[in-house]
Amino acid sequence: MPPPPPASAPQPPPQPPAPAKKSAGRNLQAAIGVGVGLGVVVLAALFIVKAVFVGVVVVAVVVGVWELTSRLAERKDIRVPLIPLAVGGAAMVVAGYLRGADGAWVAMALTSLAILVWRMTEPPHDYLKDVTAGVFAAFYVPFLATFVVMMLAADDGPRRVLVFLLLTVISDTGAYAVGWRFGSHKLAPRISPGKTREGLLGAIAFAMVAGALLMEYFIDGGHWWQGLLLGLAAAVSATLGDLGESMIKRDLDIKDMGTLLPGHGGIMDRLDSLLPTAPVVWLLLVAFVGKG
Repeated sequence: MPPPPPASAPQPPPQPPAPAKKSAGRNLQAAIGVGVGLGVVVLAALFIVKAVFVGVVVVAVVVGVWELTSRLAERKDIRVPLIPLAVGGAAMVVAGYLRGADGAWVAMALTSLAILVWRMTEPPHDYLKDVTAGVFAAFYVPFLATFVVMMLAADDGPRRVLVFLLLTVISDTGAYAVGWRFGSHKLAPRISPGKTREGLLGAIAFAMVAGALLMEYFIDGGHWWQGLLLGLAAAVSATLGDLGESMIKRDLDIKDMGTLLPGHGGIMDRLDSLLPTAPVVWLLLVAFVGKG
C-alpha cells in the first residue's frame, strides 16, 4: 500500500498591502530648478533697473493672456480677441507704473473698448460671450498685475515687490509642506481636492511669521504687528487665487493652463496666487507706510 502523500506546508497569511506613499504630484526636481531659475531672473530684473522688471511683468502678462485665451478657445469655443487684449494688457502695466491707479483704470477701460470694437469685425454669433470673456481676461491678468508695478514705482519699490513675492511664495510653501505632511481635512474638495485645512493653517502661520520679520526689518517705517496682518491677508488671498484658477481649470476640464514651465505647468499656473495677492499687499503697504 503506497504511503500517504505528505501534508502540504501551511501557507502564511496574506500580507496587507503596503500603505501608499504620499506623492507630491509633480516633478519636484524640474519644479525646483524652474523655480530657482525664475527667481534669479526676477530678482536680477528687480534690483538692477526698474524698467527691466516692468518688461518682465509685461512678458508674463502677454504670455498669461495667450494661455488663458487659448484654453478658452480649445475647451469652450470662446474666441477672445487676443491682439487688443495683449496690446492693451501691456499698455495697462506701463500705465500703472507711470500713472498709478488712475492710469491703470483708464488703460483698462480703453482695453475693454478695444475688445468690443475688434470683435465687431466678425459675425455677431457669440459676440456677448466672447467680449465678456475678453473683459474678464483683461481684468484677471493685466489689471491685477498693474498693482505689482504700482508697488515698484515707490521709492522703496523693489523692497515692496520682494515682500509681496516672498509672502506669496512662503504662503504656498507653507500650505504645501504642512498639507502634504499633516493634511487630512479637505478645504474645498469639489474645487481642489489636494488642498486641506491644515495646509491653509500652515500657509497662514508661515506667511504671518515672514510678514512680521519683513515689515520689522525690511520695510522702512514698518512694524511687526503690521506684518502679521499683511501675512494673514496675503495667505488668504493667495489661497483664494489658487482656488479661483482651479475653478476655471475644472470648468475647462484641464490640469494646467500650459506647458511652458516644466514641473509647474504654464505661466498662469504660477500667477494664480500672485495676481489676487498683488492688490491686497499694495493696499496694506500704502495704508501702513504710505505710497513711498
